[in-house]
Amino acid sequence: MEKIKSTNGTGCFPPGTKAKDRVGRLDPYGFERSEDFDYESYEELMSEYLVVLTRRSIKWSKLLKGKSKVQKNIKLKRYVRKGVPNEHRALIWMAASGAQDQLEKNPGYYQSLLEAQHDSKLMETIKTDLNRTFPDNIQFRRTSSPCLQKTLNNVLLAYGHHNPAVGYCQGMNFVAGLLLVITKDEEKSFWLMDVLFGRILPDYYAPDMLGLKTDQEVLGELVKLKVPRVWQVMEEQGVMWTLVVSRWFICLYIDVLPVETVLRIWDCLFYEGSKILFRVALTLIHHNQAVIEQARSLPDVCEAFKRIAQGPFVEECHTFMQKIFTEPGSLSMETLTKLRATCRARIAAEGT
Repeated sequence: MEKIKSTNGTGCFPPGTKAKDRVGRLDPYGFERSEDFDYESYEELMSEYLVVLTRRSIKWSKLLKGKSKVQKNIKLKRYVRKGVPNEHRALIWMAASGAQDQLEKNPGYYQSLLEAQHDSKLMETIKTDLNRTFPDNIQFRRTSSPCLQKTLNNVLLAYGHHNPAVGYCQGMNFVAGLLLVITKDEEKSFWLMDVLFGRILPDYYAPDMLGLKTDQEVLGELVKLKVPRVWQVMEEQGVMWTLVVSRWFICLYIDVLPVETVLRIWDCLFYEGSKILFRVALTLIHHNQAVIEQARSLPDVCEAFKRIAQGPFVEECHTFMQKIFTEPGSLSMETLTKLRATCRARIAAEGT
């Protein structure tokens, strides 16, 4: 589900123009559409979603009134859940997450990291992944002007020196890359990464990835409570949760769900925190319970989890985001905190 800027599907094109030519080969974020992309159904979907986008954009403009800062409150939370217009995303993500405060408290800090002596091993590791980052996005190709590979390298290098305990690991490049696509600003992307990896998702990217492993186990416990028949399938087939959902969590649904859906998830992630990742996962699993239950082997389970992240349900991002707040039922931070403590202790015990 990608956002397009036109106010209608066909108004500025001659009669008879094919949907493929009207929509274009690239989405608004620079990603190439796949060979099997369904232009006709996309155009039909967008004709409805554009009405929502226009209405939300007007409401956001009235709310912000040109302000560069916002205060978190019930109204803003409701607005964020309904989607942040792309032109306001950098502002809202920075303000809601606390990244803007960090940037203002540390003037010149980001630049000082870039000017510091760089660790050669860190530089080489990052360099290896640059060409692997969004090869289907024209902004990351060396032939592009400007090319985001250079800015991506800077952000990852700065973060590696800022947090040497983490340094760099795979997955961070995709997160930083999408932040750059949206913010178009190195320093803002750096501070958003700092908030994500330091506060919202602690220990996800640490060398032992304890935070990531814990949350995968927590998801298993939540599925056991909320979708027990799926949990039973996983047990019967001996499938570990890390096998089917690790990419969901470590890449924050990038390259798993359509880009516009991912951005809608991130709107809530920066405002409400990691609970959103569980709501998305539980919605995908609960909504597709029948598909997963048909699995009769480990490959079947893996294929089912791949299928449930595709199709109209996830492409219709506005409806999907409404579902994540209703379909999984209640999910409090208190519940998550307790489950995390239990799962973390279990993982630690297994490692000794």
